[in-house]
Amino acid sequence: MADLRNILSNSDFVVVGGVATRLYMPERMTLDLDILILTKDAPEIYQRLEQAGARRLGELSIGGSSWRLEDGTSLDVLVSDEPWVPPALSTPNVSPDGLPVIALPYLVLMKLLSSRGVDIGDLSRMLGQADDQALDEIRAVVGTYLADAAEDLESLIVLGRLEVEER
Repeated sequence: MADLRNILSNSDFVVVGGVATRLYMPERMTLDLDILILTKDAPEIYQRLEQAGARRLGELSIGGSSWRLEDGTSLDVLVSDEPWVPPALSTPNVSPDGLPVIALPYLVLMKLLSSRGVDIGDLSRMLGQADDQALDEIRAVVGTYLADAAEDLESLIVLGRLEVEER
């Protein structure tokens, strides 16, 4: 996989999507790498990708673009101006390979916002394995940016804990 740390050095981004979930639950198969950036940073990041030999494949319906990196890696660059993105970019966790990965509270928020089937499954698995401190941080982020989902979040926590107990 291409070294995004070098390609995007000094740029604010976090890894999201299936690759990010690896920090918070058992690994699931994913065929691409997704990153999240601020809309204002897109022109510079796109230029850096092109300079590194990446090829732009098209636009994403959710905002952003799809790329093929020089080594063949598929990269989706998600762009957003949502108010939760700056704190998500400024508080990443770091993966074993050194990439900034979105913190669990913001990953949960993203997955609640998308509401895809695979995301709901990811949510219950991640929430079931989260400790009480992490759950409090998640509740705070969801309460701030998506208060209407608080009840759904609590249901997913219960489901996730039941799933963990069954193992």
